[in-house]
Amino acid sequence: MTDLMKRQSLKTLGALTGGLSLMSLTGCNPAPAVMQDASDAADEALWQQADAIIASIVPTSFPAQDFPITDFGAVGDGHTDNTQPIAAAIAACATAGGGRVLVPAGRFMTGAIHLKSNVNLHLQTDAVLSFYTDAEHYLPKVFTRWEGVELIGYSPLIYAFEQENIAVTGDGILEGNGSATNWWPWKGVWERRNWEYDASVDQVQTRTPIFQMAEQGVPVAERQMDNDFLRPPFIQPYRCKRVLIEGVTIRNSPFWLINPVLSEDVVVRSVNCISHGPNSDGCNPESSNRVLIEDCLFDTGDDCIALKSGRNNDGRRLATPIQNVVIQDCMMRSGHGGVVMGSEISGGASNIFARRCRMSSPDLKRGIRIKTNSVRGGLIENIYIRDIDIGEVQDAIVINFFYEEGDAGDFMPEVRNLHISNLRVAKAQRAFELRGFERAPISGVTLHHVHFKQVESLGLLDNVAGIEHYDVTVNGKPFALP
Repeated sequence: MTDLMKRQSLKTLGALTGGLSLMSLTGCNPAPAVMQDASDAADEALWQQADAIIASIVPTSFPAQDFPITDFGAVGDGHTDNTQPIAAAIAACATAGGGRVLVPAGRFMTGAIHLKSNVNLHLQTDAVLSFYTDAEHYLPKVFTRWEGVELIGYSPLIYAFEQENIAVTGDGILEGNGSATNWWPWKGVWERRNWEYDASVDQVQTRTPIFQMAEQGVPVAERQMDNDFLRPPFIQPYRCKRVLIEGVTIRNSPFWLINPVLSEDVVVRSVNCISHGPNSDGCNPESSNRVLIEDCLFDTGDDCIALKSGRNNDGRRLATPIQNVVIQDCMMRSGHGGVVMGSEISGGASNIFARRCRMSSPDLKRGIRIKTNSVRGGLIENIYIRDIDIGEVQDAIVINFFYEEGDAGDFMPEVRNLHISNLRVAKAQRAFELRGFERAPISGVTLHHVHFKQVESLGLLDNVAGIEHYDVTVNGKPFALP
């Protein structure tokens, strides 16, 4: 069978109304039972690596001394500007050797907050840090990363640069105040836009020239514009070590919610990420090492968790993968994807583990998602996903080499050693969207004990060189690729 005939036969499988259509793909025979027993045993040993990653993360630790922001003049009346009192409390805490900067009950208005080493910003019960929506509160500009490109831009709402042993904790609320009138209109054209389009504030005015600068190798210090409409991320530790974000609820972010960049030993635990604006990704670690994301809730307007490592030439310049990541015991509701790798993945991704997560929403577009193209490239390897329950989703498993620019570059994406086991999908429109290149087909995918209970269509498998599978069913019928 020619490649063209193969692709066309896979595209026309259609809805699964009775039995399951058989597809012809080379090298996709199910493993014999004896081999499978050995594979399952190896799988258990493999997951000990996830436990080892968690054990290797160096935890934060803070002296037992508190610095209430009210002692420095902060007023939680919902009107007073507390930017300077909060900065003063953080400075005093850092000077004293560290501890907790306490935010008590009340609604405290503030601009950008910059954390220092050994400081834990702790929100007590009924505390709200409510962030201003005017750009002036996020000046002076800082060294930051935006959609995988380094630049000098607006300060993230909570920012730390080259600090160690920092935290944002407590059970209070971080309110970004993004809305149809604040921050979000800078997105410009958006499929769910509920504001009147204003070309004068469209981010494309900044995004396009900044990205061109990065492709041309312009030094980062020169990558800044007066006409700046790039919305800042909410929490961004940049080149930091030992980071803890725990317990808080993050709402209505201007842009990405949690975005550790080039950082080490990062723990994101028991955080509620609730934001339905454009690019409201929940947690996007970039080019970071030893990351644990656990017991979190994601209800977002974009990807719930997206692992990234830089865009195009800028990602290749830094050449720092996202690696040694464990995602566990999280709940994903609405979003573009549950557990995602890409699309800014030019630096690669390796040693990624996700387990015991639940996903379900009529507004959840994809469950497991890898997105890249031949402009971004990236080696995505050693990805292990198991014990995932998906209630309702549009597409369950997605590997897409045609994201955005498609096959328009010279950097072939590669997926190597992606293993999915014990995945249960109750309801999906499509089981798969696998789109490789004819010159770089998708391979290295293993599916063990994967069950799609009710799907409307098997979906799309285009330029797939092989899927090793065992105990996979679709609509109650065995899934076979002889």
